[in-house]
Amino acid sequence: MTHPIGPRGRKRSRYGRYSGGPDPLAPPVDLTDALRDIANDIMAGYSPEQALREYLRRGAQGQDGFDELARKAAQRRKELLERNNLGGTLQEVKALLDDALRLERAQLARDIDLDDTDRAFREMQLENLPESTPAAVSELNNYDWQSTDAREKFERIRDLLGREMLDQQFAGMKQALEGATEEDKAAVAEMLRDLNELLSKHREGIDTPADFANFMAKHGEQFPENPRDINELIDILSQRSAAAQRMLNSMSEEQRNVLMQLSSQAFGSQELQALMGELTGNLRGLRPDLDWSGSEEFTGEEGMGLGDGTGAMQNLTELDRLAEQLRHDHTDLDLDALRRQLGDDAAVSAELLDKIDRAMRESGMLRRSADGSLKLSPQAMRRLGKALLDDATEQLSPRSVSRDSRLSGASGEQTGATRPYEYGDTQPWDVTRTITNAIQRTAGTDEPVKLTPNDIEVVETEQRTQNAVALLVDTSYSMAAEGRWVPMKQTALALHHLISTRFRGDELALITFGRTAMTTDIEELTALPPVQEQGTNLHHALLLAERFFARHPSMQPTLLVVTDGEPTAYLQPDGHAWFNWPTDQHTMFSTVTQLDKVTKRGTRTTFFRLGHNDGLQHFLNQLADRIGGKVVAPDLDGLGAAVVDEYLNYRF
Repeated sequence: MTHPIGPRGRKRSRYGRYSGGPDPLAPPVDLTDALRDIANDIMAGYSPEQALREYLRRGAQGQDGFDELARKAAQRRKELLERNNLGGTLQEVKALLDDALRLERAQLARDIDLDDTDRAFREMQLENLPESTPAAVSELNNYDWQSTDAREKFERIRDLLGREMLDQQFAGMKQALEGATEEDKAAVAEMLRDLNELLSKHREGIDTPADFANFMAKHGEQFPENPRDINELIDILSQRSAAAQRMLNSMSEEQRNVLMQLSSQAFGSQELQALMGELTGNLRGLRPDLDWSGSEEFTGEEGMGLGDGTGAMQNLTELDRLAEQLRHDHTDLDLDALRRQLGDDAAVSAELLDKIDRAMRESGMLRRSADGSLKLSPQAMRRLGKALLDDATEQLSPRSVSRDSRLSGASGEQTGATRPYEYGDTQPWDVTRTITNAIQRTAGTDEPVKLTPNDIEVVETEQRTQNAVALLVDTSYSMAAEGRWVPMKQTALALHHLISTRFRGDELALITFGRTAMTTDIEELTALPPVQEQGTNLHHALLLAERFFARHPSMQPTLLVVTDGEPTAYLQPDGHAWFNWPTDQHTMFSTVTQLDKVTKRGTRTTFFRLGHNDGLQHFLNQLADRIGGKVVAPDLDGLGAAVVDEYLNYRF
């Protein structure tokens, strides 16, 4: 777009067609599902870098991952080898020769004007032809054909060989030169001579850009790839030439010998064979780093000509390169090659994964720490927490949802902030923001200004009563071994998001307990890897909870404990953890005594029992009866909803 100065000094805009680059109107990549999957792996113990890599390997929802694309590339490679063989040209030559001989014999049999001696001599010539196809073709070069159709079939052999030889080096020549005139053949020979001269000069370092430009001006129509300089031309030709050599290497020795003998028959001129040989030598000298010695084993029934065989070798090489990129480094993945080999759907999947990769790194979802490792950013933690809280609230009973929406601001104070309306909200509307949203949405359209639920914003309020909430989560090895590690972390994230966004006046302590206990923040808990260390030190966790409640004496204390095992450790006076399994008397006494101290503050307590351990069930029921608490036994999928529900129960 330009801005030329128009009349009276005003700028005029001039617009042109969009020409390349990322689509400016393409919708942004939705990272919600990706973030959930990646975060689940992080919570299971992967590093963020590993989790992102694993996600890309598995793929986005409904799209193939890089592992599946690599598998398809390997399958495509296998199919090429198992479907085809390299004898197509030889089979076609043999078929043309057989047709020519059959037509000629038929003509001799019905030609009543032909002298009997001459007929017998010709029939003897045909009967005594060598079994070798090249030798038979060579001997028939000087034969005076009586059948016009037979002569035409025989001449097609030389034409076919010439076009196949050229198709080996220049893709598409077989079709382009079908029915070629002598002038067409002479033009090809001239192109080969000029090309060899150009390449020879380049090998000697005496070529100039003008040499390349003159060559392309004269012969450019024969190079649809439209190379920009001589190096690009050499790359195109040498890759094809190396593939042709690998194809020859893949033939049997008998096939190669027959083909070399037939090559001299191409177009009825040995010059073509010499020019092609010179071209191969030039290209091999210019690009010796390419694979000129490899081979493949084709075992199928479908015969390929020389050009198609060379194309198949190029396809195999491209598939190998794609498989390597897909399995290891997809940052330079050739989407055009992927589309050629595996189709549009594969390219779309790879492009989406690449966009997700870049978006996760560039959108702020992942950030690099001081040691260079990746971590989930606060923005990612908020988005993940919101999604998990949404999942949890969907499982709440109608009573719980109603209570939350009715009381969340009924006796509260306005915080000065607003937020989008959510189903069930009864907070007062921010009328100004709501109407402004509706006006902005309909601006520039003929649509009348009408409010929709998406326009509504409500005033945020907070309860005057504040709560100190201690969430104690079991991090003993059994939690990871029994598949409870990730649901435990998801629960903590959901509760953390609820308190930090809807009830900011409350305080939350996240306390983990395995062999020992510690107070942690949500980022550390999310990234905490499973530790193969036995011990369930609920006693130490209760000590930390008591200290947390003591720091907030004016708040209502709430204790939420998530565990899957009886306590098997306690903290000794010297600061060391004592572990014994099964639970011994000292551990039991220390745990119960510390629980009594915590609940003397009027603490409201709920234990969340995971699993179906009878001993744990009996133990927790006794604890709950002792302090007037509760025991809830949710399924893993319902753990988050159960904890959120209990928090809301206690809060209101």
